[in-house]
Amino acid sequence: MTPTITCFGEILWDVLPTSKQPGGAPMNVAADLRNFGLIAQLISRVGSDELGRELLDFLAEKAIPLDLVQVGQTHLTGVAKANISDCNEVTYKIVQPVAWDYIQLVPGLLKTVQQSDLFVYGSLAARSPQTHETLLALLAVAPRKVFDVNLRAPHYDRASVEELLHLAHIAKLNEHELIELSGWYGEENDLHGAMHQLRDRYQLETLCVTLGENGAVLLNETGLYSQTGFSVDVADTIGSGDAFLAAFLYKTLQGESPKKTLEFACATGAYVATQQGATPVFSEETIVTAILCSAEA
Repeated sequence: MTPTITCFGEILWDVLPTSKQPGGAPMNVAADLRNFGLIAQLISRVGSDELGRELLDFLAEKAIPLDLVQVGQTHLTGVAKANISDCNEVTYKIVQPVAWDYIQLVPGLLKTVQQSDLFVYGSLAARSPQTHETLLALLAVAPRKVFDVNLRAPHYDRASVEELLHLAHIAKLNEHELIELSGWYGEENDLHGAMHQLRDRYQLETLCVTLGENGAVLLNETGLYSQTGFSVDVADTIGSGDAFLAAFLYKTLQGESPKKTLEFACATGAYVATQQGATPVFSEETIVTAILCSAEA
């Protein structure tokens, strides 16, 4: 049977200097999982406004079911103002409060999550009491949980991040986030030492740290694995980390080896960085071809 992955949290518009595009890490991950042919669904909330209707149309185009996306009457659809002056490090000003801050625990959600192979969530969904409460209820029944740490200042605090780490089986973060978390415990470690510390502290099954253009490192019960980055011409890095995670989960569900999984995930993140926007259309064949071309270069 085709695996089902449920993503939870923000859906919004990334507003760029000259345009806007659909965004939000959970939505991006779901769209990328659909590219690989998996059943991916999104629990989120939009406003009953034009921006919300446009997002629902976009989800329909990506074949992401609309039945788990709530439509609220009292808050506007989410917006994030993106600063892309540095194409390798996009920063955001995320408007608050908006519709996805008020995701309700409506009938059927618990069963939906219970029946999912993976449940993907991030720290941004914990910034507001309502969505945080709904998230904790769903985490209590999720069989296998994936925490996409995704720290966005000032929308998180140490207590909520630690709480979400304790509940995860798999955690993915970038090197800057790893440094910040390691600093909470007052220990100066190199990359590998910090990863061991974090995995042990939170009893994680798998910990994955992305290193931008330098690749990624994976730590699980069988050991430590690393993958160098793929050299590409960057259009923008919006959505690259989300594509990495989607590809990583896709290969993990297939039972692929950690080394091959990491290679495929890094290649997917690199490919998305060559494209404009967070959710370009691609396939497994696209990524395999990119890996082969890189090997021949």
